[in-house]
Parts: sequence; C-alpha cells; structure tokens
Amino acid sequence: MTHARPQRHGDAPVVVTSEGLPEWLEPVDRAARTVRPTQLSRFLPPAGGGGRPSAVLILFGEGPRGPDLLLMERATTLRSHAGQPSFPGGALDPEDGDPDGEGPLRAALREAEEETGLDPSGVQVFGTLPALYIPVSGFVVTSVLGWWHRRTPVAPVDPAETARVFTVPVAELADPANRATTVHPRGYRGPAFTVGSALVWGFTAGVIDRLLHFSGWERPWDRENLVPLDWHS
Repeated sequence: MTHARPQRHGDAPVVVTSEGLPEWLEPVDRAARTVRPTQLSRFLPPAGGGGRPSAVLILFGEGPRGPDLLLMERATTLRSHAGQPSFPGGALDPEDGDPDGEGPLRAALREAEEETGLDPSGVQVFGTLPALYIPVSGFVVTSVLGWWHRRTPVAPVDPAETARVFTVPVAELADPANRATTVHPRGYRGPAFTVGSALVWGFTAGVIDRLLHFSGWERPWDRENLVPLDWHS
C-alpha cells in the first residue's frame, strides 16, 4: 500500500509506503493502519489544541539476532529524562513543516540523523501511529514507523545529549523474562523492559508494549514483577 502524498526530508523525497516490507513487519503495518488512539494510551492530545508537536522514529531493522529496534540512551547530564532510553526524536522545527502534514515525518528522520548519525536514505517510512500526549513535558508525539532496509553505522553524535545508541532484538522485548511493571514514587505504574543494562520505561516502553500487543507478538508475562524507577540509578 502506497499513500498518495509524497513527503520530503530536506531535499530528498520520502514516500510513505508499505510496499516491499519483510513479511515479519506486516503485522506492525496492519496494526498501524487500524489501531485507535485510545488503544495506545489514555493520554491523548488536548481536545482544544495545544501541546508542543514532536515526533519519534520507531525504526525496525534485521540484525544478527533477528528483527530489532533502534534505541538511544539520553546523557545523564541532561535536565530532562536524563539517562533514559528512548526512540530517536524531538520537537518539530519550523522548517519541518505542518504538524498535521509532513512535519512529523521530517522531524523524526532529522532528529534521528542528528542524534544517532542515521542515514535517512536507508529508511523506508511505512506509517505513523496516532499522536499521543506526554503530560509531564507537554509534548504531542507522533510515532513514525520505519524499516531499516539499508543499515548504516550509528553512534552518539553529541555525547552531551546522547550517551549511547543501540539495537534491541524484538525477541528480547517480547521475552516474558524481560518484562516488568515500573512503579513511580507517586504510585504510577507502567510497562517496562529490562534489556541488557537498560531499563526501558515511560512513553517508549508504553509504545513498545502496545506494538507487541497489536502485532500479535506479545507473550504472557508477569505484570506483578514490579521494578522501582530507581532500579537503574
């Protein structure tokens, strides 16, 4: 399926298409086209508008250990979300374009390139998820889905912002042994993943959790496996 509207990243066209995706990615593509915002989160963009438009890139690749996801870990010196694993991404810049049009696509690719050194020409954008809201930061986030059809080297571009860039096999994310529920000091609970030395939680873990579920990759796991948010400190 090819969407009619071409998008652009910088001077290069970026066509949103699901043609030619590997078979294992087809469940993600189907989920992206059918999932409703309320099935992803209870935090939805303000009805009257508002919030700061932003975008993240959810990039699926096929590495030596099978299908994987690209993640980065924010520098511990940052004031916001220090040391937290996340998808590459950030706020839209004016040159990215309309938040309701091409803006999120261009922002997700631009931010991924600026943070990880990713070459956007090796990425096939095949869809987006409904925009969600992060109350603590006021961001309205569009998740852009990509297939890393031509892998290129990635690494932190600015160590002051990005501590490391890494990939996580989807099989490890779906492994019940790596699933947990984080407990915020204020009582909030949310899904989490313990992969290697990283504790993936918050918005990133919530989106991964829903993608696993709606793509049919989720395996039964112990939701009472509680991990306090100071687990990684």
